[in-house]
Amino acid sequence: MTRASDRVSQRLGWLLMAAGLLLALSFLVSSYQLQLALSVGGLTAACLAALSRSLTYLHKRRRDRAYDALAEVIAHDSAFAFFTDPEGEIIFRNQAAEARYGKSEGTTLAGELRDILANPGNVLYRLQTRINAGGTAREEVVTRQGSVRISVHALGRSGLLWRVEEGTATEKPSSCAAMKHVPMLTLGRNNVVISLNAAAREMAGHRITSLDRLILDPPLVSGTVHRIQTEDGVVPRLATCVPAGVGKSELFLLPAPRQTATDDAAAAFDALPVGLLKLSPNGAVLRSNKEARALFGDTCTNGKQLSDYMEGLGRPLTDWIQEMASGRGTSHSEFLRLTRADKEVFVQVTLNRISENGQTALIAVINDATELKTLEAQFVQSQKMQAIGQLAGGVAHDFNNLLTAISGHCDLLLLRHDQGDPDFSDLVQINQNANRAAALVGQLLAFSRKQTLRPEVLDLRDTLSDLTHLLNRLVGEKVGLDLRHDPVLKPVRADKRQLEQVMMNLVVNARDAMPTGGCIVIETGMKVLSEPMRRDRAEVAAGEYVSVKVSDDGIGIPPDKLQKVFEPFYTTKRTGEGTGLGLSTVYGIVKQTGGFIFVDSVIGSGTCFTLLLPASELELPLEALPRPAIEKPVIRHGEGVVLLVEDEAPVRAFASRALRLRGYTVLEAASAEDALKLLEDTSVEVDVFVTDVVMPGMDGPTWVREALKTRPDVRVVFVSGYAEDVFRNSDARIPKSIFLPKPFSLSDLTETVHKQLSYPAPDRLA
Repeated sequence: MTRASDRVSQRLGWLLMAAGLLLALSFLVSSYQLQLALSVGGLTAACLAALSRSLTYLHKRRRDRAYDALAEVIAHDSAFAFFTDPEGEIIFRNQAAEARYGKSEGTTLAGELRDILANPGNVLYRLQTRINAGGTAREEVVTRQGSVRISVHALGRSGLLWRVEEGTATEKPSSCAAMKHVPMLTLGRNNVVISLNAAAREMAGHRITSLDRLILDPPLVSGTVHRIQTEDGVVPRLATCVPAGVGKSELFLLPAPRQTATDDAAAAFDALPVGLLKLSPNGAVLRSNKEARALFGDTCTNGKQLSDYMEGLGRPLTDWIQEMASGRGTSHSEFLRLTRADKEVFVQVTLNRISENGQTALIAVINDATELKTLEAQFVQSQKMQAIGQLAGGVAHDFNNLLTAISGHCDLLLLRHDQGDPDFSDLVQINQNANRAAALVGQLLAFSRKQTLRPEVLDLRDTLSDLTHLLNRLVGEKVGLDLRHDPVLKPVRADKRQLEQVMMNLVVNARDAMPTGGCIVIETGMKVLSEPMRRDRAEVAAGEYVSVKVSDDGIGIPPDKLQKVFEPFYTTKRTGEGTGLGLSTVYGIVKQTGGFIFVDSVIGSGTCFTLLLPASELELPLEALPRPAIEKPVIRHGEGVVLLVEDEAPVRAFASRALRLRGYTVLEAASAEDALKLLEDTSVEVDVFVTDVVMPGMDGPTWVREALKTRPDVRVVFVSGYAEDVFRNSDARIPKSIFLPKPFSLSDLTETVHKQLSYPAPDRLA
C-alpha cells in the first residue's frame, strides 16, 4: 500500500463516517424537515464515498496494468530499477535490485541507497527537482567504492522510474600495500561517517553512518586506544585522526600497542601516508614514522627536541608544545620551517593531546607545505616589489620637480656671483648636492623601471673593454680584474650608459665582498635555450641570450639573505657603507632592458651574478665617415616666443626667468586648459611649446595635439620627472617634439629651446 492509497482510504473512511453520522442524527431529531435534510446529506455522502471508491479502483487497475507492462520491459535490465511514488516509497523493483538490496516492502529508495551513498536523500531530491523541467534527469556520484550513476524518469503523475548503476572502485596509485589492511574511515562534520575502506567494512561487519555505533567509549581522541565494536566482538584499537581537507578527516584504526610492541603495529604506524611524531610534554621526539623522517631528511632521532628540527614560530617552540600538553593551547596548527641545510622545506604541524597509560603525550601530524609557502612568498614578493616600484616612481617624480626648482634657482644665483664672491662656494655646494640628489632619484627610477633609456646596438666586448680602465680604478690595488670574452658574441640592444652603471655596481659589490683582496672575473658568452628555463621564480623564454658573469671569491651571501639582495634599501653592509639601492638599481635596469639577473653564492667561496640579455638580430652600426659640415640657419637666443605650461609654480618661475634671461618672450600657463584658452587669441604668436607631461586635468600630449590643429608649425619640448615611456605609446605621434627629463639646469633648458628653434626637430614622440 502506497502513501497515496493510504490517503485515499483515509478520505473514504471520513466520507462513510460522515454519512453514518448524518443518518443516525436523522433518527434522533423530532423535526420532519431536519430529519429529511440529514437523511439527504447522509445519502449524498454515502454516494460520494461509493463513487470515489469506484474511481480509485479503476485508477488502480489502470496503474497496475501500466506498471505490469513496464515491469516486463525492465525485469531483466542489468541496472537496479525501482518504481516509486512521488514521495519515494518503492512500489516495484526488478530482479537485479532484488538480488542487490533484497525484497523488503514498505521501504523508501533513500533507505535502500544508504549502503552506497553517504547522504542519498540530497541526491534524490536534487534529481527529482530537475525532472520538473525536462521529464528526466541523471547524475553520477563518485564515492570511495567507485562511481554511482542514477537516472530518473517521470511516469506522469503516478510515479517515478529510477535506474541505479554502480561502478567499481579503483585503488589510488599512491596507496601503500600495507594500507589496504588498515581500517580507514572518512569522517565529516560531527563525526558523520562518509565512507569506509574494505578493511573497515570487514571489521565492522555492516555499513555504519555514525561513529558512535563503532566506538564504544566516545569522544574520539586521536592517538588514544578506543574500544571498537566489531562483528566478532569488542577489540581495542589505536585511533589516529588525520586532516583530509575542509570539514573532513581520515580515521585510521591501528592495532592497539601492547607492553611489547608487535612488528605489525610498528609496520602499520610506519606505513601511514602522512608524517607522524609522538612527542613528550617537553617536546622530545619519542617516535617517528617513515613519512616524517623523509621530510626531516632522515635526521629525525628519538630523544632529540622538536625545536632542533623546526623554527619560525616567533617564540620558543617548547612553549607552544607545553601549552598544548597542558590543554591551554588555542592554536592546534602552525606553519614552521625545517632547519635543513640542503634545501628549504616548510611544514604544517598539527598537535593533538593524548593520554597513554595515564601519561600525557602529543601526536604531531606533519604535512609538507613548501609549495604553498613558495606560492605565498611569490605573491607577497610580487605585491611588495610592485608597491615599492610605484612608490619609488611617485617619489622620484615629486623629487625631480623639487630638484629642478633648487638647481635652477641656484643656477640663477650663480649668474649673479663670480668666483671671488664669498657666497660663490656655498652656491657651488648647493649645486653639487642637488646633482647628487638627482643621481639618487635616478636610482629610484631605475628600480621602478621608469627611467629614460637610450637603447642602441652594442658589442659587449667593446663596451667592457672601454670600461676596464674605470673598473680597475674602482677595485683598487688589492683586487685583480680578469676579463674573459667569447670570441663569437652576438650584439645586444641596451642603453650603454645604464649598462656601464650595472657593471660598476656589480664590480663594487664584488670588491666589498673581498676585504682582504682577491680576483674579480667578468666573463661573457652565448647561451641558447631550446625550451623555457625556470629559475628563482622567473621563467626565461627560449631563444638566444648573451650572458655576462661577474664572480668573486669573497665571503659569500647566506642562503636566507640571497633572495632579498635585489630589494631596495636592503644591504648586508654596515651602517654608512651602502644605501641598499645598488643591486635594486641593477635589477631595475636589467629588467627594463628585457633581460634577467640571477645570483649564486657559497659561504666562504664567493658569489656569482649572471646577466642574461636577449641577443639582438640587428647589425652593429658601421663607423660613419666624416662628412663636410653643412651650414644651417641658426636662430640666435632671444628670437622666439615660448609658451611655458607647468603646474609646479617653483619650476615655472625658474624656467620663465631662465628663458627671459636668454632674451625669449615667455607666455606662462599653470594648466593645459589655461594654455588652450590663451591660444584662442589668434593674434598671439608662439614659436615653441614647453610643457610638462603629467598635470592635473588635461595632460601635456593631449593639449598639444589639440593646439597643433590650428598651429601645426609650432615646435614642442616635453619635460617630465617620469620617463619617456609614460607617453611614448600615444595614440598619434606628435611631430617636431623632443623630450627634456627633469631635473634640468638653466643651460639644459635654454639649449633645448634654442635647438628646437634653430634646426628642424626630429619627427619623433619622446
